[in-house]
Amino acid sequence: MDTELTGEIKDRLAAAKNIVIASHVRPDGDAIGSLLGIGLALRDAGKSVQMILVDGVPSSFRYLEGSELIKKEISGDHDTFITVDCADFKRTGKIFENFGQPDINIDHHKTNERFGKLNLIEAEEVATAAILTNHLPEWDLKITKPIAAALLTGVITDTLGFRTSNTTPESLRQAATLMESGVNMPEIYMRALVTKSFPAARYWGAGLSSLQSKNDIVWGTLTLIDRKAAGYSGNDDADLINMISSIDGNKVGMIFVEQSDGHVKISWRAIQAGVDVSQVAKHFNGGGHAAAAGADIKGALIEVQTEVLTKTREMLNL
Repeated sequence: MDTELTGEIKDRLAAAKNIVIASHVRPDGDAIGSLLGIGLALRDAGKSVQMILVDGVPSSFRYLEGSELIKKEISGDHDTFITVDCADFKRTGKIFENFGQPDINIDHHKTNERFGKLNLIEAEEVATAAILTNHLPEWDLKITKPIAAALLTGVITDTLGFRTSNTTPESLRQAATLMESGVNMPEIYMRALVTKSFPAARYWGAGLSSLQSKNDIVWGTLTLIDRKAAGYSGNDDADLINMISSIDGNKVGMIFVEQSDGHVKISWRAIQAGVDVSQVAKHFNGGGHAAAAGADIKGALIEVQTEVLTKTREMLNL
């Protein structure tokens, strides 16, 4: 642990008065949990805080206390800018293109580009929420029950319920610490990982019917037509990649999700221990960690799929 760095962050947070905190587009549980975790803690400490997600909060995470405070746009002035769970700055979204360099960048992705003035990057941690679980008390910020629920959501979702290969005794101790605040982990687990809306279930059906497997890769495809037919309002895969990554007999799981803006969102999961999919995602200007990564590529679905599958096999020797 870099005590000098964490001390600098503590001093910066103590001096801050008007804070903007952002995370990445198409936010997952760790992005939302980390944003809420530090955002609510700073609000409780008397700071003026704007929590920003350009894509808003998916309906599946709106049960978290404080999620209604997260906005899509910035208003007014600020003296401190913080990013959480962002491997590269452009993933915060277009509204931040000319916003200036973040004062503090907190993340656990090994591909993080260290774009902040102060960069707390702990790639050994299972989630950015885990980093905050460790450091918020050091920064004299209290972890109340709502904050613990947000942070536990981040830890649970990024470990797929403590099923990823990077789960450690430390991550289980972090979960226990958060549970001691009174949060109901079984309820959070169900809401974050298990419960699905009817449209999401129909969307899954389309993705499952598209499954293909070849050369140790299993992949699915979700088209705009699938999304419309299912009545699914999100632009993600409704966490279908987590199910695909549980299919036995493969080394890598992938999903291709057609977007309305002429892009394709790709997610990779390492099914076999020792496979590092982050290097493939980084090749396509994406990012992530060894077990899970993603990218967003401009182009038609079929062309992008062919190119990405070819490069994945080539880079991973499949």
